[in-house]
Amino acid sequence: MMSEPHGTNPMAPAASTTTRMRVEGMDCAACAIKIENALRRIPGVTEVNVSVAGGAVTVRHDLADTTTMSNQIAGLGYTVTGLQKIETKGIGHDHGDMISKSEGDVGHSHTHDHVSAGKSWWQTSKADLTIASGTSLAVAFVLGKAIPAAEQWAFLLAMMVGLVPIARRAISAAVAGTPFSIEMLMTIAAVGAVFIGATEEAATVVFLFLIGELLEGVAASRARASIQDLTKLVPKTARLEEDDGQVREVGADTLSVGAMIQVRPGDRVPADGVIVSGESAIDEAPVTGESTPVRKGADENLFAGTVNGDGLLRVRVTAAAADNTIARVVKLVEEAQESKAPTERFIDRFSRYYTPGVVAAAALVAIVPPLLFGGAWNGWIYKALAILLIGCPCALVISVPAAIAASLSAGARRGLLLKGGAVLENIGKITVACFDKTGTLTAGKPQVTDVIGFARREADVLRFAAALESGSSHPLATAILAKAAEQNISLPATSGSNAIGGKGIRARVEGAEVFLGSPKAVAETCTLTTEQDSKIAALNDEGKTVSLVAVDGQIAGAIAMRDEPRPDAKSGLKLLTAAGIRTVMLTGDNRRTADAIGKQLGIEVEAELLPEDKQRIVGNFQKAGWSVAKIGDGINDAPALAAADVGIAMGGGTDVALETADAAVLHGRVADVAAMIDLSKRTMVNIHQNIFVALGLKAVFLITTIVGLTGLWPAILADTGATVLVTMNALRLLRLPATGPLEPKVARKP
Repeated sequence: MMSEPHGTNPMAPAASTTTRMRVEGMDCAACAIKIENALRRIPGVTEVNVSVAGGAVTVRHDLADTTTMSNQIAGLGYTVTGLQKIETKGIGHDHGDMISKSEGDVGHSHTHDHVSAGKSWWQTSKADLTIASGTSLAVAFVLGKAIPAAEQWAFLLAMMVGLVPIARRAISAAVAGTPFSIEMLMTIAAVGAVFIGATEEAATVVFLFLIGELLEGVAASRARASIQDLTKLVPKTARLEEDDGQVREVGADTLSVGAMIQVRPGDRVPADGVIVSGESAIDEAPVTGESTPVRKGADENLFAGTVNGDGLLRVRVTAAAADNTIARVVKLVEEAQESKAPTERFIDRFSRYYTPGVVAAAALVAIVPPLLFGGAWNGWIYKALAILLIGCPCALVISVPAAIAASLSAGARRGLLLKGGAVLENIGKITVACFDKTGTLTAGKPQVTDVIGFARREADVLRFAAALESGSSHPLATAILAKAAEQNISLPATSGSNAIGGKGIRARVEGAEVFLGSPKAVAETCTLTTEQDSKIAALNDEGKTVSLVAVDGQIAGAIAMRDEPRPDAKSGLKLLTAAGIRTVMLTGDNRRTADAIGKQLGIEVEAELLPEDKQRIVGNFQKAGWSVAKIGDGINDAPALAAADVGIAMGGGTDVALETADAAVLHGRVADVAAMIDLSKRTMVNIHQNIFVALGLKAVFLITTIVGLTGLWPAILADTGATVLVTMNALRLLRLPATGPLEPKVARKP
């Protein structure tokens, strides 16, 4: 996520440290800018990434301790509530050389806190300050009516209740490198209003400003909670099996890798694991978005947070609480929120010039008309102060990150994981999707598609074949045994079993000599008829692997197998086509099998490819003006995944699926690729709406202020109101359905 330091201090320690700090009160992008500027001024800090949505700051530094950084943040009016250090044993090492550790709460409490975990918004100190300011304003209003002579002083005191904390933060931000903060603009406007006699309006503006900040905090906390709520899916306790067979209840966070646990029907799974015994329908909707329960049995994986349906399961834990699927998803989304989209970076750069520009424009409005045109000083200073408030960039700067944070969270709840705003923005521009075949468009394991009887009944052919393959773990054997189990076929005993390398397996079954092998191997001892040859050729043309069963030297029948498409592959590809996206299969499989699958799914086919061939094809698409997504299993096709504009891993919650590509489809559904692209398009529409609202309201109030229709308090409403509007609009993305397809939108081809 973070770039390497641009330079190193020769006197600094050899080890570079990355520290992640939780920060309360960081509710808007203006807050992030202040914190970033302040930390960058500390000697030894080489990189700073701030995530408003995640409420976290990640700093790369060479400092011996973090006290200086914590104090700098605290001085701005925020609270550092926790630290996580990741120490690298020398610059340039990979993640395997990192040590992660957490520290307890640090820092001091300030007024600028957000709605913390376990607190309602009215219990925060920000709410206390807002209520105090509002109460003071009401008292000043009543006192002013009762004693008109005291009205000016009453409103001045009411204003000071809210303005003093704001001014303190403004001064701290200026000292730390952010002179044009919203607090500074607010302070100048309020003090200026007092000097021109608009004390009542000044007090009202301060109160409205605090209300806006409070609403920002509520909205920001809601966005953060949307992804953190995933952690609540994991139960607090687990049923641990002891060595003596006894079962006792323990904390789920104490489970170690390799521990054996029991999951009762109706219980949530407390840890990632593998089923040792038992079978049950597993509801994976909370984690993967899969709306239909999945039947799972021995040797199959379980995700923490999923719900066991109808059977008792014994499960071997495969990941500690900090490393389970949900914990990794939450960590991935939080890190992704720190990665800015191109649009967000542009808005950030724009705002750095925009705010000083507004200050300069306000100064000109205050000075030029009175000096050059004989205007009234009080009137034009009043308008200039209103322009300062209108020009606050909060709504504009938060318009992009709020939408991206909400979208990343909404996607994570559906099992769509995107590594940052740049990926989220780019994936919506995709015009061609290149799919791997095995494990991506197909299930990744062969299935029996045809059982054909020649000299024997189909049931006998399958029964003999399954008897010979009993106990084997070969993929083709597994497919045959699964088909026999599906048809409730009882397997006869075998004797004298003998595997013949590269040809097949021979054994005696029910007194007969039975051989199961390839057509070529069987043809060495048996004669195939023209009809049988034609049937085998037809099956091969469909991309199927054919095994023959011979009984006492006579061909009894054939079994055909193929790695079949995923159930949703065809419908998922249709969604992409409907969105105007070209689909292509890139596979190393043989041409005949690839063409058969391609014809069945309605997708273009490029077969018999080496990894470098796939990379070359992706590059050719890009040279032709296409924006390319490469979808694979996250392990193979690494060159093509890296070369594509967006690499998408079809994962099952594995480390590889979550870490190697730009994005991951947790459940492995082809249709989710279309959902991911559609989520991007919805997000960009939301962002454009936010920018329009932020700039549109400012433009309207700027004009009305210049012509004298509006004043200070409508000006602050233009800023805080726009900020709340764009934040609430962004939060609409959180209401996307957790399951089911999103409606795709049509994309234009280049």
